[in-house]
Amino acid sequence: QVQLVESGGGLVQAGGSLRLACAASGRTFSGYHMGWFRQAPGKEREFVARITRGGMNTYYADSVRGRFTISRDNAKNSIALQMNSLKPEDTAVYYCAADQRPFRIRDEVDYWGQGTQVTVSS
Repeated sequence: QVQLVESGGGLVQAGGSLRLACAASGRTFSGYHMGWFRQAPGKEREFVARITRGGMNTYYADSVRGRFTISRDNAKNSIALQMNSLKPEDTAVYYCAADQRPFRIRDEVDYWGQGTQVTVSS
């Protein structure tokens, strides 16, 4: 079992930045692929970014590549998502995700955080 708690969401103007954090507890953190998904009102939960267990490889959705950066600190059992050049279409609830296998879609993820709201005003 892995427990995930997100923080860092909020309201920001277009072009601004936010940094999300996810703290994990439970089983061996370094054994899990970690990532972020987001869900806007009326839309499906979509993949944003993933980082491999050792942190050597990262993967991004096309819509955020070049603007968002995912990172992890295995010593602190945490990951972060640095979001720059934010756009109104980035507005969503952002969820931290964890699984022992690589994932790209919602159904592949075993563990979720409770979500944190990000709102980007135009």
